[in-house]
Amino acid sequence: MLAVRLDEATERRLEVLAARTGRTKTFYAREAIETHLDDLEDFYLAEERMRGFREGDAIPLEQLKTELGLDD
Repeated sequence: MLAVRLDEATERRLEVLAARTGRTKTFYAREAIETHLDDLEDFYLAEERMRGFREGDAIPLEQLKTELGLDD
């Protein structure tokens, strides 16, 4: 269970959207969290990979081509 405090303006927007569409505020809060969570996970994975790349943890292009069967 998760309890979230929202500022009044955001709470009101959520109420209006829920009333307009016939869905619950919980539905939209869950959708927003799931979507943003996907984005955050992608961002942090990319950041981790970039850090590894900068530290020399990268596969040389020729090796990658060979592994993928893309040799010319």
